[in-house]
Amino acid sequence: MSVRARPPFCGLDASMEVISGKWKVLILWALRDQPQRFGALKRQVPGVSEKVLTRQLRELEEDRIVLREAHDDQTGLRVEYSLTQRGVDLYKALEPLGDWGRRYLTPARQDELAHSSTGNA
Repeated sequence: MSVRARPPFCGLDASMEVISGKWKVLILWALRDQPQRFGALKRQVPGVSEKVLTRQLRELEEDRIVLREAHDDQTGLRVEYSLTQRGVDLYKALEPLGDWGRRYLTPARQDELAHSSTGNA
């Protein structure tokens, strides 16, 4: 588990500690349907640097939200990231927040999101 500055005050506080960081929610979104390799994750989370993505994945792994699996195949070592059951539960808990965000987006942003090929976040 990640080192915490203080014990959580309540359930929401504990949840926010786990998803704190600019990219963690988007990482959860990117992993919602299937395991992803690092490069695919980086493409699905535009704007994140490799260093930050690596750090955020490690923190999610420490919190048992993300599972990192290394497979040795014919082409060499292949690493995939997926959501653990805890991660799936967290993603499901965040879905209503995503619904709220879609309802309250500005019309211009709604049009942009509708034409996006990345789907719902």
